[in-house]
Amino acid sequence: MKSTEIKKNRDFKYIGQRPLRPDGVEKVTGKALYGADLNLPDTIYGKILRSPHAHAKIVSIDTNEAKNLPGVKAVLTAEDLIKKHDRLYKDLEGTVSSSKYLSNNVLAEDKVLYVGHAVAAVAAISPYIALEALSLIKVEYDVLRSVSDVKSSMDDHAPILLETPITASLRDSRFESTNIVGHCEFSSGDVQVGFSEADVVVETEYITKTVHQGYIEPQSATALWSKDDRQLKIWCSNQGHFSVRHEVSAILEIPVSQIKVIPMEIGGGFGGKITAHIEPVAAMLSRKSGRPVKISLDRSEVFQCTSPTSGGIVKAKIGATKDGKFTAARCDIYLEAGAFPGSFIENGCNTAFAPYNISNLQVTGYDIVTNKPKTGAYRAPGTPNSALAVETAVDEISRRLRIDPVGLRLKNAADKGTRKADGTIYPDIGMIQTAQSVIKHPHYSAPLPKTTSKFLKVGRGIAFGYSGNINGAATVMANVVEDGTVTLIMGSVDVGGTRISIAQQFAEVLGISPELINPTVADTDSIGYTSASVGSSASHKSGWAAYQCALDIKDQLEVRVSKIWDVDKTTVVFENGHAKSTTDPKLIMSFKDLSSMLDDTGGPITGRGNITSTGCAGSFSANIVDLEVDMETGKVNILKYTAFQDVGKAIHPGYVEGQIQGGTVQGIGWALHEEYVFDEHGKMTNSSLLDYRMPTSWDVPMIDAQIVESHNPGHPYGARGVGEASIVPPLPAISNAINDAIGCRIPQLPMSPTNIYTFITNHDHLGAIDVLNINR
Repeated sequence: MKSTEIKKNRDFKYIGQRPLRPDGVEKVTGKALYGADLNLPDTIYGKILRSPHAHAKIVSIDTNEAKNLPGVKAVLTAEDLIKKHDRLYKDLEGTVSSSKYLSNNVLAEDKVLYVGHAVAAVAAISPYIALEALSLIKVEYDVLRSVSDVKSSMDDHAPILLETPITASLRDSRFESTNIVGHCEFSSGDVQVGFSEADVVVETEYITKTVHQGYIEPQSATALWSKDDRQLKIWCSNQGHFSVRHEVSAILEIPVSQIKVIPMEIGGGFGGKITAHIEPVAAMLSRKSGRPVKISLDRSEVFQCTSPTSGGIVKAKIGATKDGKFTAARCDIYLEAGAFPGSFIENGCNTAFAPYNISNLQVTGYDIVTNKPKTGAYRAPGTPNSALAVETAVDEISRRLRIDPVGLRLKNAADKGTRKADGTIYPDIGMIQTAQSVIKHPHYSAPLPKTTSKFLKVGRGIAFGYSGNINGAATVMANVVEDGTVTLIMGSVDVGGTRISIAQQFAEVLGISPELINPTVADTDSIGYTSASVGSSASHKSGWAAYQCALDIKDQLEVRVSKIWDVDKTTVVFENGHAKSTTDPKLIMSFKDLSSMLDDTGGPITGRGNITSTGCAGSFSANIVDLEVDMETGKVNILKYTAFQDVGKAIHPGYVEGQIQGGTVQGIGWALHEEYVFDEHGKMTNSSLLDYRMPTSWDVPMIDAQIVESHNPGHPYGARGVGEASIVPPLPAISNAINDAIGCRIPQLPMSPTNIYTFITNHDHLGAIDVLNINR
């Protein structure tokens, strides 16, 4: 039975239901074990010495006093890691970078590139002795000028961070002796001709700031690698334990077969727990000391030393005819890579105009190094930045032409067969269905809430978004247990309730309750390769593998029953939890009864499913937001929020709603509150949860999550990725709502009280929009 045999309109038994998650009780009672909960016998504790400077050459490092401190068992510098790191490194998701940069981000070699850059590490019998040892390490620096944002980094007189950048492709000669280390461009048609045909041309420009993913659990890892051990063993909380194995193998130059990574429970990731920041350090300290080494970061280290997402500058330009047809569009994206190359410019470029069908298109991205931590992924990386400029431009066109904002989008909506910026062609997608759901929702036509004060201005904003989602490899295995249950073993780290959603996809094939399935996430030795839980892929790819695994089990059960009944295998079907004969209605056997007979009728039944999934297809989203702006203070209060997302088929609607709501709240934080603040020396001044302003329950109303189900034929159950598209629309939707309320656009994030008040005070009649050409 092939996956395509599952029909679009089939009434599912367990798909679409809301069973309890099997790990729920352990997590709410504190029994679940996270990275910091592991305490092996004889464990010692690692601490990392970090640079106080944003940009400096390392002249010398003296570790002698630290080594001689009683209780210290190992000291580590970059010299212990440097080997042949002159080759390119390809991660398991296909991204190519420099192995030298991968290693230098773990421990700086000859230069530090941000405050918090790791310089040395120690392991001692207590965390306190380890901290004391750090204070005894003497590092001499030659301090250099630093740059902390895209604008200063591109200045003609900016210091050059990487004299000869190592890049995956040939570097454009235009960018030599600059901090622009990467460049991509997508184009189609002729944008100059397209703009000349437009009756209205609108341009936008925004500055966005560095923000953090905001996961609750700080990184923690324990490594055991003594001379007597055959393998290096690592316990950690990461979105991809196979990715950790791969990175550690590349940095330490040991075969992956000699590394075993055991995944612990993970307290949030959102793309920020992919890179192995501390695992190689713990491994080398363990190797030197011969004892297990545990490293746990504090919150300040999480902010300053891991992988926040990119800030930058983004510009958009769109032309349209009087009746609202887009004739041309352009977007320029400048993103911070942080200390080393590798921001998500390609993703930001490819998704900038993803909701629309525009014949004449040009999108350009620039990857720019700055004296900040190496940036990482954060739900749909790069896309919220570009969507901010694009969706506010679309909103302005609707205002100028007096066209309904969703009607305008429907007039230009992408559909099956539309060619994206990168040249690929859309399969079945749900942009039109998502837009139609917005129009039908009562919030869209409801009047604006009334103000309670003359100082409060009320506005409504609408915006759309897209996330491409990614495909990837996945392995799932299953063992039928004699009591009628199933042990389901998977390789996808559970970052959002995927244990139960994968179990549901397995259960649907056999027709047995998901409550009879005991899912577990296995280590790298106990399950086949599974790519990381990133890009909204885990439930999609591992669910598909579970589906194949269940088909394997089903086939074996039918063969076994045919032998027990002594009938032809073709006359036996297993469905709805029972084996049945197609020729004799009296022959029927339940899954539980059959499970109890396996040992006596041929032995255990074990199934497997292993795939490299395709057909993720992408997901569209939209927001309607009502808010009020206090003109005396600049404070924004969100009054009502509706979030729409095309999910294909909601496997577990409760967790789908949670993903939509969670991503929306994170987008609200990005739009209104969050930013990295740096002093004149390049040091972050708000590296705590007290000072880094994330939204709380006081800042947001209940998010009305609207599930749109546009069937995806590229998945057995029609599912799409869910975890990313929800973070895209909040930035432009809130910007559009503020503009609706006060009559001008705030050209930088966050749209905080200070920024709004300052802007409306100094620019009472101006905004980020410049209407260049209106031909009558």
